[in-house]
Amino acid sequence: MTERKTLKLPDPSETADSPTIKKKGRGWEISDKRLDALHEQARDLRRHSTPAHKALAERFSKADLGRHKFIRHMVIGSAIVDFGCHTLGMAIDIDEEGEEEALAKRRDKSLEAVGIRVMRIKAADILENMDEVLARITAGMRMRIADKQDARREHHRNSRPRDNTRSRDRNYDAQD
Repeated sequence: MTERKTLKLPDPSETADSPTIKKKGRGWEISDKRLDALHEQARDLRRHSTPAHKALAERFSKADLGRHKFIRHMVIGSAIVDFGCHTLGMAIDIDEEGEEEALAKRRDKSLEAVGIRVMRIKAADILENMDEVLARITAGMRMRIADKQDARREHHRNSRPRDNTRSRDRNYDAQD
């Protein structure tokens, strides 16, 4: 009679070299304390929004954007954007008076590095020309959708097997 094998789990001390799972699968290496502080700050920004932010949020709530949804004061990595759309990989930043330009540019650069396009809009433009701003946002969304479709097509083109020897082998077999 053969000996029965049993499953043995390795000792936890032996698996110390394995990578740790990042918080909630987000992939950003941010401490829990920092991430909680960011979410609290975003919550506070939602409670005390500027007039331009309130006006744009109201228009987004009434608009039919299909499967795309802009979330107010979205936390992306270690940044908080005014509006963010996860499915498009797009963020909208409202330029308010008194904001630090260097900090905003550094944040935009880090977001661009991970594939998120940032659209900057002046608060005065939102309050004065809402229709023009919405047309700009719509054009940006269309451009982002087209970019994603092109990337998807390119990925499919590059991931298909280029060798058609199987189909040629079947044709030769059929002729014999």
